[in-house]
Amino acid sequence: MENKYENVIIIKGTFTEEEYKKAFERAKQYFRNFKNVKIEEIGKKRLAYEVKGEKEGYYVIFEFETKPEEISELERLYRINDDILKFITVRKED
Repeated sequence: MENKYENVIIIKGTFTEEEYKKAFERAKQYFRNFKNVKIEEIGKKRLAYEVKGEKEGYYVIFEFETKPEEISELERLYRINDDILKFITVRKED
């Protein structure tokens, strides 16, 4: 059974527009096997606190449907991607 999820990532704010687009496209690839993917680019915002020496970050929200076991693989990919400062995934109620 597939559930609905919402995922927010923060990409390094020190990136140029071109570097950001490259990191964003890489992150988008993680969702190619998921269903009903919706993406909202929020843009560059100041972080509430410094993360890995960064004071700003590019916020991106993904909404999608997938099986629960796929979430751990998605989060593993985030952890090994140095372009992503922070992420959170939450299950949405139907």
